[in-house]
Amino acid sequence: MMTLLQHGVLAPFAFGFLRRALAGCLALSLVAPPLGVFLTLRRMSLTADVLQHGILPGVAVGAILGGLSIWWMGVGGLIAGLIVALLAALITRATNGREDSGFAGVYLLALAIGVTLATRERGLDLTHLLFGSVLAVDDDALRLMAGISSLALFGLAFIWRGLVLESLDAGFLRAQGGMGGIWHAGFMALVVLCVVGGFEALGTLMSVGLMMLPAIASRHWSQRLSGQVGVAVLIALISSCAGLLLSFHANLPAGPAILLVAGAVWIASLLLGPEESLRARSRIFP
Repeated sequence: MMTLLQHGVLAPFAFGFLRRALAGCLALSLVAPPLGVFLTLRRMSLTADVLQHGILPGVAVGAILGGLSIWWMGVGGLIAGLIVALLAALITRATNGREDSGFAGVYLLALAIGVTLATRERGLDLTHLLFGSVLAVDDDALRLMAGISSLALFGLAFIWRGLVLESLDAGFLRAQGGMGGIWHAGFMALVVLCVVGGFEALGTLMSVGLMMLPAIASRHWSQRLSGQVGVAVLIALISSCAGLLLSFHANLPAGPAILLVAGAVWIASLLLGPEESLRARSRIFP
């Protein structure tokens, strides 16, 4: 048993690249799932997916201007994500339409621009931008991921109370003179920040997976917001560790391996969880 633990679990993390990958994923696991819980609570689950496509033009421009510098790409992605969120909100208010329609139009245009820029720039690896490389996380990328996670955690703690009120009863908050728009804008900024933090490891197409899969799985384990946040973080931490080990032993891409583990936990939660699962709602399972 000890030999299995030593060689199967501990030995892989003797490699520095795997330790850096684990540290970065654990940092993201502390902040991304709570944001995902709020996205599901606010019925905005697909918004994060929109934003992960929306940051691509900024990432591509950052790579063109600064090479493959994680800082240039990170700042470019952050600016692009904030512009996408702002444009979608302005279009929604100006046309009195649905917010998801505004997001869909803006993000499709942003995705087309980003892919065009990335493919026209010689030496820029589009595959790396779209799918990331967890095992290629270097010290600069790790510092960026840790810094973004810390900033996002402090930001979430600062807006927590107002965000909870605005998510559960926006009408009551407005009646009490609360500034729901500010909490919403702050929340969207944190989501963009977290998506940018994850793109280097998981890519622009998969960075949301660590945010949303644990969040939707947590709904099957608790009805309380605090319980869902705690479970979501735990699932993300376990998925990061188990996914990296699966990648190492099965020779799989690390990012997809992490999300495969998180997806497996979600499926198990959907089937057997104590809250709103198939087991809880049917007689298929005893």
